[in-house]
Amino acid sequence: MRQTAAELGGQGSVEDARMVGVAAFHPGPGGRLRLALFEPDIPQNTGALLRLAACLGVEVDLIEPCGFLLDDRRLKRAALDYPAILSVRRHASWQAYLADRDPRSRLILMTTSGSIALHRHVFAADDSILLGRESAGVPEAVHRSVSERVVIPLRSPARSLNVALAGAIALAEALRQTALFPGQ
Repeated sequence: MRQTAAELGGQGSVEDARMVGVAAFHPGPGGRLRLALFEPDIPQNTGALLRLAACLGVEVDLIEPCGFLLDDRRLKRAALDYPAILSVRRHASWQAYLADRDPRSRLILMTTSGSIALHRHVFAADDSILLGRESAGVPEAVHRSVSERVVIPLRSPARSLNVALAGAIALAEALRQTALFPGQ
């Protein structure tokens, strides 16, 4: 079941934060790397990505609707208690996300149909890394909206990585290139 922010009682409210144990749902300052999740399907992957972002100090944009309830126990189990140190901003739709995001930030889509390999892409400190749905990626309209389409090269006949693994690899490379790893 997909659930929108409106169905949960609004976008960015304190109640929204309590549903997944996140300390605050608010936009972060400009000039910070962000991770955007487009209509995620699998709560365990979303939880793992939220935990990753919390550990690395990266803010998250959650683009709804999600394929699960945000109070799903599987999401909470994967995220553990890390959402307490995480900044997440929920967006009711792709259009709401586009309207809310900093237009100066490049939107980098991680996709199996990318035109540039991850190790050849040059990240900027204020990029937003966009990950698609586990089941279907992103629609063509989203592909047309991004600044870059980046692929993680895989050996044949492999087709794709788990979205949480792909997100971790892409985020680590972006943090390495921009010297934004915690403690750097």
